[in-house]
Amino acid sequence: MNYILVIDDDLAVCASLKLLLKRGGYRVAAIQRPQEVERSVRGEVPDLILLDMNFSIETSGQQGLRLLEKLREWVPDTPIILMTAWATVQLAVKGMKKGARDFIAKPWDNKELLRTIKTILVLDESDRQEATPGKAEGFDHVIGEDPAFLETLAMARRISPTDASVLVLGESGTGKEVLAEAIHYNSQRNEGPFVRVNLGGISTSLFESELFGHKKGAFTDAVADREGRFAKAHEGTIFLDEIGDLAQQSQVKLLRVLQEKTFEMLGSSQTQRVDARVISATNKDLDAMVQEGTFREDLYYRINLIKLTLPPLRDRPNDIPLLATHFINTLGEMYQRSDLRLTEDARNWLRQQRFPGNIRELRNLVERTVLVNPEDAIEARHFAHNYRPSKTQSSTSGFPKVGEVSLEEMEIQMIRRAMDFHRGNITKVSQALGITRSALYRRLQKYDIPYES
Repeated sequence: MNYILVIDDDLAVCASLKLLLKRGGYRVAAIQRPQEVERSVRGEVPDLILLDMNFSIETSGQQGLRLLEKLREWVPDTPIILMTAWATVQLAVKGMKKGARDFIAKPWDNKELLRTIKTILVLDESDRQEATPGKAEGFDHVIGEDPAFLETLAMARRISPTDASVLVLGESGTGKEVLAEAIHYNSQRNEGPFVRVNLGGISTSLFESELFGHKKGAFTDAVADREGRFAKAHEGTIFLDEIGDLAQQSQVKLLRVLQEKTFEMLGSSQTQRVDARVISATNKDLDAMVQEGTFREDLYYRINLIKLTLPPLRDRPNDIPLLATHFINTLGEMYQRSDLRLTEDARNWLRQQRFPGNIRELRNLVERTVLVNPEDAIEARHFAHNYRPSKTQSSTSGFPKVGEVSLEEMEIQMIRRAMDFHRGNITKVSQALGITRSALYRRLQKYDIPYES
């Protein structure tokens, strides 16, 4: 049975927490006087400490910070969760810098507090166990054998069952959303929704409507009630992609819902509670943005209890043929070409490419090649013929070099090949190309490709 120590000068708070934590299955002790803390922790080391940052009102939290520093000396391996009022979240951020693991705002939600404690204890126990890099069960679409990649994957597997907030870092196209989805489907929330939000594609004016929803009449175009993304993610996971692109005005609003677990729809005064795990992702350097003042430090600490970094494809060249083989197998099923295979020279050619667009660029190359190449054995020359260098590799003019296939010609070949495979079935062709039926019709008319309406 885990032992939790509560340090708070408010007797009522201590009594309330002792009752809650005992019901939650923990052994609990509470201390109101700071001078008693050292003797207590040296007598029996707690498994977790709940420390009030406003321990003494007249010191504006400074006594709490000093006590935190002492606790890091006395019990360096014990995780500490800070308790603070919303108005002093910045104080909690200072505490996080000094080694605290997480912070909660007063008044707390009992269910959320118990979940946070359980998550921290699970992570702490996991940290004491040796991580064994290897294929994580259920992470079927997260492919690779590179040691650094496997280390990230092992950590993702270990933290999946918890409710820890996760920040996934990596360049565009490295598979951040795939990893986030794998974490969700290996969590205890896997029967709940996985809601994706591209924060980079939401303007500041639409942020509240998209994230929190709106009531009919809340603004000019609000002709009906609309449920927001957080409401849709209730009892599931919300994936906040491109969080580094979020405007500062929106960062404040996001921090509030992450901190308080509540929100209000636009046009409504009714407060709604939300229970959703948060996984964020970005290709930006958030540490640098915090230093520059373009990303809120308190929001940064709220989203990155666990930080996972996906290495770029150029740093894991031996994984490129593995990924290409996976895509070929998937496309073989889609296009009914079970004999598709990579030749050895194709594997060697792939390893030599840098793929600045990472996995997304590799997949596009493989799919283009499969669509336009009638041969089952895919060779290096087939990839080379279909490879469109990304902007970082293009000539300064921005135009294809002489002898390269133009984008329009490539698109025509892809559409014709898909039409042949699916015998003109517009629905299947549009799905295979990843475009809508109307977009496909426009292209068929533009390129004068025959089809049955």
